[in-house]
Amino acid sequence: MVLGGCSDDRGAQSQAGPWASDPGRGPCAVTKQEDVPATMRDGTVLRADVYRPQSQGSVPVILMRTQYGKAGAQAGSRYQSPDWFASHCYLVVVQDIRGQGASSGTFSEFTHDQNDGYDSVEWAAALPGSNGKVGMYGSSYVGATQWLAAVTAPPHLVTIVPANTASDYYDGWTYEGGQFRLAFLLPWAIESIATTAAKNRNDQATVHELAAAAADPTRWMDFRPFKDLPPMQPNNPAVAPWYFDWIRHSTRDDFWRQFSIRDRYQSVAVPVLHFEGWYDAFLAGGVENFSGMVAHGANAAARANQRLVIGPWDHVDWGRPDSTPAPMLKAIGPVANSPINGLMLDWYDHFLKGKDKGADGKKWAGTPRVDYFLMGANVWKTATGWPLPQAKPTAYYFSGPGGIADRKGELVETAKAADPPDVYTYDPNFPAPSLGGHSCCGAQSGPQGPYDQTPVEQRSDVLVYSSAPLQHDTEVTGPSTVNLWAASSAPDTDFTAKLTVVKPDGQVINLNNGILRTSFRDSLSNPTPATPNQPYEYRIQIWPTSYEFQAGDRIRVEISSSDYPQFAPNPNTGEPFGQSTATVPATQTILHDAAHPSSVTLPVIPEG
Repeated sequence: MVLGGCSDDRGAQSQAGPWASDPGRGPCAVTKQEDVPATMRDGTVLRADVYRPQSQGSVPVILMRTQYGKAGAQAGSRYQSPDWFASHCYLVVVQDIRGQGASSGTFSEFTHDQNDGYDSVEWAAALPGSNGKVGMYGSSYVGATQWLAAVTAPPHLVTIVPANTASDYYDGWTYEGGQFRLAFLLPWAIESIATTAAKNRNDQATVHELAAAAADPTRWMDFRPFKDLPPMQPNNPAVAPWYFDWIRHSTRDDFWRQFSIRDRYQSVAVPVLHFEGWYDAFLAGGVENFSGMVAHGANAAARANQRLVIGPWDHVDWGRPDSTPAPMLKAIGPVANSPINGLMLDWYDHFLKGKDKGADGKKWAGTPRVDYFLMGANVWKTATGWPLPQAKPTAYYFSGPGGIADRKGELVETAKAADPPDVYTYDPNFPAPSLGGHSCCGAQSGPQGPYDQTPVEQRSDVLVYSSAPLQHDTEVTGPSTVNLWAASSAPDTDFTAKLTVVKPDGQVINLNNGILRTSFRDSLSNPTPATPNQPYEYRIQIWPTSYEFQAGDRIRVEISSSDYPQFAPNPNTGEPFGQSTATVPATQTILHDAAHPSSVTLPVIPEG
């Protein structure tokens, strides 16, 4: 089924987004220099490939700083090649970061990317043929290298174009709601950054060991305790010291604050073109970067020149014509294709070359703008801010038996005065499975995208609350919040929430989800255990979505205590994360009455 199931007529009217088509190659011939050295402030030499256009006069620089190999430059399902951008008369520089690829030094996640980012921008600005203006681009970690450079305010940095990246490397990257993002982190760390760092230092024994582990990622996601993960070689500090930092620093402490972007928007003085996807691993942080810059950027020009594009994309493939995302995303068709190459080129033409026209043929307005894809209707829409200014918070209250025995849980407009609670057992050794979601980075390990949730709803530890069939088409765009009144027999446990659409044919399609570790209910920095069997109100943030529920659809919320392997199962013991193999089952009580009005609040967009 196509996500949303729009009619043939409506789909036929929506075969192109509000963008010019990707241009072809530009007029400039291009030459390539490999392994061009740049010396950082501590003497470490980083190396880059430089794509030089044959152009009269100096030209701007487009810089990518990557840990994924400068030869690849994230070309293919994400970007056109560096040579293509250079043909449009830009000096394109693709640099291996410290300790990766051809660059010297020791890799440590995020540790050097502020100073090295500053130094690399200033080095690139001074290359022969450069006019001194530098823009940056790249996705995921390569988005992080842009932000970490931008917060240091290099004088020659003019703009950045980060895609699929976070606002905070504790909250929304390594952990979410206090819980470890297992399906993203372990396969990525083993197969990617640990392996490439071992290759860089010529540690072939570790390369072979990591390759074997990468071939069987689910085995290692089941391994406990995390602090002893064998492929990361706990007794060999050269292999992956940063991984053990992740485990030791399981709260948002000073270790994480030193890298935080959300704490430093006031230091960023450049326009930013942000790209995100509704099922991306870093969606929440990506949209926070946009709104944070609009509110707190270093100057008026930076605050005004922020643009956010959100499409129906997962982390890697972005719905490109030759991609393999979740089938429901693929089925949306050409209207969902990413506009990034043409739009990015026009962005650079404006901010680096002074041209006036944007990718939609209009002048850049100098005001914040959001272009977002409304799933269900399968059309692109435009807004002036995020969250959407016209969104109307609309609460639905949980009611009735949501458990597997009855499955009569409802979403209603008014909390019932007296309503018996729902009770289930959460066993960490038998967690509820992930089926799609906002993870990374491949289908083998990281659950991504929309799927029919019916198999998950057959479990006794998943509660379901549904609205009546909607009478009118209803747009929901933005983040949702579940205010959950719950008690647990454990001092620390998890509660998860998932927003779904129930189609008239019975399919249940996930739109987005959230999680909260209960000891983190008041603070990500200072967790406190709960008193067993005492009710608390927990605020679970469901990551943003944009969906037009059609007449006859039902809105549904699923409540559980696990979402594995997207998140590590909470052992219910209250011990620090990753230190033990101990687990304890927990009895979970979900209350929904007038004194404990559990609810979901949705961002409903008024018609018209």
